[in-house]
Amino acid sequence: MPEGHTLFRLARDQSALFAGRPVHVTSPQGRFEAGAALLDGRVLDTVSAYGKHLFARFGTDVLHVHLGLYGTYTGGTGTPPPPRGALRMRWVADGPHGDGVWTDLRGPTACEVLTEPEADAILGRLGPDPLRPRPDGARAWRRIAASRTPVGALLMDQSVLAGVGNVYRAELLFRHGVSPFRPGRGIDADLWSRMWADLVTLMRAGVRMGRIVTTRPEHRARRRGAVELEDARYVYRRTGLPCRICGIEIRTQVMAGRNLYWCPACQAE
Repeated sequence: MPEGHTLFRLARDQSALFAGRPVHVTSPQGRFEAGAALLDGRVLDTVSAYGKHLFARFGTDVLHVHLGLYGTYTGGTGTPPPPRGALRMRWVADGPHGDGVWTDLRGPTACEVLTEPEADAILGRLGPDPLRPRPDGARAWRRIAASRTPVGALLMDQSVLAGVGNVYRAELLFRHGVSPFRPGRGIDADLWSRMWADLVTLMRAGVRMGRIVTTRPEHRARRRGAVELEDARYVYRRTGLPCRICGIEIRTQVMAGRNLYWCPACQAE
């Protein structure tokens, strides 16, 4: 599932290409036909992201998209290719430089037109997003500190913290030596303050680079130049490989419906 930095980049790119222009909206698959007809030909105001949700505003109507596990956007310039497969929604518009631009959406969990109050209701159910201006990490900590639930599960709860997915969960906990099995109430305010500041930095770097890199240069095989994929993370998808710090094998098990990765020595309970 795409994490928050990916949605932030999508919102930024879609706003740059389509905002302020009439957008031709269609649903070749037919599953979004009514919504497409409502939006077709209208001017897009802006696209914003909050956590793992996209909100495209066409006047008082809000297009809400949640990609889920399988949703993807593709796009390009010029004439779009003939529609193929389960193409839920297509946008076509005159681009900012006079060229045509298009984007296709396939396989989302949600693709729906909402009113502003309905969109606000979704936002009201979400925890703070580290990528939003002046994010409130204390609000997330209050939920975490009051819970007996393992912190590894709480970090994946979008009502606690919006935008964090499996990669950021595993890597953030490792970077701070926190066992994913520690109850939330075992995270004190000082520790959470450091974790939150680190998370904001990591996710903003993810927006900037278009990928997740969590390792420090001294823990990579190559300390200079582009970071290779095998050097980019500490524990995520490194089951059975030696920890970059202590050499103990990285472990995995399912938590909150996703594979959890951790080092049993560096993140001892």
